[in-house]
Amino acid sequence: MDFGTTDRVRDLQGQISDFMDEFVFPNESLFYEQIAESGDPHHHPQIMEDLKAKARAADLWNLFLPESEFGAGLTNLEYAPLAELMGRVSWAPEVFNCNAPDTGNMEVLAKYGTRAQQERWLMPLLEGQIRSCFSMTEPAVASSDARNIQSEITRDGDSYVINGRKWWTSNAGRHNCEVSIFMGITDADADPHRQQSMIIVPLDTPGITIHRNLEVFGFVDPEGHMEMSFEDVRVPAENLLQEEGDGFRIAQGRLGPGRIHHCMRLIGLAERALLAMVTRVAQRETFGRKISEHGVVQNWIAESRCEIEQARLLTLKAAWMMDEVGNKAARTEIAAIKVIAPSMACRVIDRAIQAHGGMGVCQDTFLARAYAGARSLRLADGPDEVHKRSIAKGEFKRYLS
Repeated sequence: MDFGTTDRVRDLQGQISDFMDEFVFPNESLFYEQIAESGDPHHHPQIMEDLKAKARAADLWNLFLPESEFGAGLTNLEYAPLAELMGRVSWAPEVFNCNAPDTGNMEVLAKYGTRAQQERWLMPLLEGQIRSCFSMTEPAVASSDARNIQSEITRDGDSYVINGRKWWTSNAGRHNCEVSIFMGITDADADPHRQQSMIIVPLDTPGITIHRNLEVFGFVDPEGHMEMSFEDVRVPAENLLQEEGDGFRIAQGRLGPGRIHHCMRLIGLAERALLAMVTRVAQRETFGRKISEHGVVQNWIAESRCEIEQARLLTLKAAWMMDEVGNKAARTEIAAIKVIAPSMACRVIDRAIQAHGGMGVCQDTFLARAYAGARSLRLADGPDEVHKRSIAKGEFKRYLS
């Protein structure tokens, strides 16, 4: 395994780092201020469009798509250190058009979409003109097992009629979110892995109702995590992705890259938390000496460095394997890093919060919001326990078959 970076990636790292320092960090508070001033928690702030224009002009755009006619052509391994830099600010990936869930949807459309579907939906997403969401999780069932999903997609002539209730539909709160990729049952009598299909649903289609936004530890995320109902929503049959029964297969293809992208960004977030912790304890004193001189604090810092490096190396290995042998063969490594990275980030951020005292849990730092986001990622794209189950099954197969 070779984790060395190419000249191109080193150049991109420098450009993104400079961009973050010059444009993103100085405007981190302004992003939320513009949302608050609008009176709409899902307002799309002008600063985002301003920064997107700068990033695109600098050719720092769509870096996440590997080996594609649509993206920058970077491998997963090459993208990892770039995503890490973007992940230091929760909303920064959108500046570079590398934000979830749009990235996953773009990957689906690029890999599984027809040319007509790509022209209608992928191209505006690649241009950053619209946003999208992914309607999979349901409130009435344990959606960690995708086979439990109960929403229905029923063929009716030249159309499909969609009925169901979804929640944690991230991004659906944005006013420029125009389309969802929806997962539901097309044949309840088929093999369990062939019951589900995916279909493209424009959000202005009659029958779609947004009921509420789900807060994350009391935070209202600007993109929204919406609970939605679909009642007799009718879309053209050509909106189906691939064939009936391909939904589970597409979901697995979508979630692999999405999971590792979360991990890449979390490593960047943990690095930022460690920097904040080191800076804080070096500046303040307790009991007659710098906080940084206390052994317990030095342990926090040392443990954080070790854990970040371990997670980074596993992320790079998983990315390398995705490039070399494919996502399916790398499923154990992807599952492992999806378990490791969110828990690692939670621990590092928690230590940084403790080092900041009361300041760590209020709005005066990024830490409280960062912790909420990192903790939620122990559930998003599959909870820890599902990934551990997958890893264990792989080990039984490896040693007992």
